[in-house]
Amino acid sequence: MHQGVERVLISRADIDKKVNEMALAISEEYHGKNLLIVGILKGAMIFMADLVRAISIDVQFDFMAVSSYGSSSKSTGVVRIIKDLDQNIQGRHILVVEDIVDTGLTLNYLLDILKAREPASVRICALLDKPSRREVKVPVDFNGFSIPDEFVVGYGLDYNEMYRNLPEIYVLKQEVYKITK
Repeated sequence: MHQGVERVLISRADIDKKVNEMALAISEEYHGKNLLIVGILKGAMIFMADLVRAISIDVQFDFMAVSSYGSSSKSTGVVRIIKDLDQNIQGRHILVVEDIVDTGLTLNYLLDILKAREPASVRICALLDKPSRREVKVPVDFNGFSIPDEFVVGYGLDYNEMYRNLPEIYVLKQEVYKITK
């Protein structure tokens, strides 16, 4: 196991099973619709790659990059769009793919921006959900795993741009993120 992590929270086998279940539900929900999947960089990249390969309908995808954390372990509440969509979403069915829903502040801000662009629909797909940390209610339509309030890394999730490449979801050792505050 990697030296910075405390333990495995979600195994690769459990991740794969859940991704396939979510892909099936998405394929059924959007059958016959013009679906654009919007991945939120950088954390959702690995999840989204596995998810879109498992979806059985035609999809297009685009990316947005937003930041509310910087190098901190907690959200600052200030959201910045670093990369916007390349495509016009007016009249399109949009599925936002996020790695983790924590306070809901970033996702709520993002939903407001996307809805103002007049898509046919906007829904959320998140691999992880931390309901105990929620400050703003956001609708997670396709939810992978609800997790406790622990700092997690791996499978795209990072701390200070590290650990994204780990194949499972791990709890990060507290001393790792407390030292660099």
